[in-house]
Amino acid sequence: MRILLTNDDGIHASGLHALIKELKSIAEIYVAAPDRERSGTGHSITVFDPIKVMPTRIEGTSAAWIVGGTPVDCVKLALSRLIAEKVDIVVSGVNHGPNLGTDVLYSGTVSAAAEGVILGVPSIAVSLNDYKAEMDAGFAALFTRNLIRTVTRKGIATTTLVNVNIPALEPDKIKGIRITRLGVRNYDNLFEERKDPRGNTYYWMGGGVVQEDQEPDSDVMAVEEGYISITPISLDLTDYKLMEEYRQTFARYLDFFSRGDKT
Repeated sequence: MRILLTNDDGIHASGLHALIKELKSIAEIYVAAPDRERSGTGHSITVFDPIKVMPTRIEGTSAAWIVGGTPVDCVKLALSRLIAEKVDIVVSGVNHGPNLGTDVLYSGTVSAAAEGVILGVPSIAVSLNDYKAEMDAGFAALFTRNLIRTVTRKGIATTTLVNVNIPALEPDKIKGIRITRLGVRNYDNLFEERKDPRGNTYYWMGGGVVQEDQEPDSDVMAVEEGYISITPISLDLTDYKLMEEYRQTFARYLDFFSRGDKT
């Protein structure tokens, strides 16, 4: 088995190296990770600038590259150009902090995994609900190893995209595992205005998470209550309920439009 590891915290992040340490015994490990912190970059790609790639040596890997681009750039490059062999799974993480609910739309970690699925490789995003500088991702990496062995035992579909969030608790304090859906996670969006030495205005974005009521089967609730959250995600963003409503509402108008009639 071959596994591509990536993240959005950068090539030196402890969560990435915890995964290398844990997964090297079950697979050939390839790493393509950003040259620096790239959190919150979502599914952005580098289009108007060259992407610099530097090979590096990391113990326990078959090959590794430092990529001067986004997490999605890393996966695109690795799967399309850098790795000649077929990759079986993409693992993104272990992220420094959770990716819950609507976080997945901003997350470079989850987007990197999503890119794996777009390119035909089943993918897992793993995040730890811990912001401490000395974050210990050892258990999260061990859980990821066990998850990979479990899901691959019977075969894993290329459309598989799983978002895993692990509470920052001692392993014996974790209550169990919940299969969840995405919850809601909004932020204050506070912007601090400042001036540079030339008098130009700029802003620092800050603020914390807004506490909101959550559905009991949400990923947010699971982690808050001490459970590991596993959320299957689909790349299909279609609102099927609204699509059907529109079909009924606009049926007559769509007929006019198709004939070029004026309403």
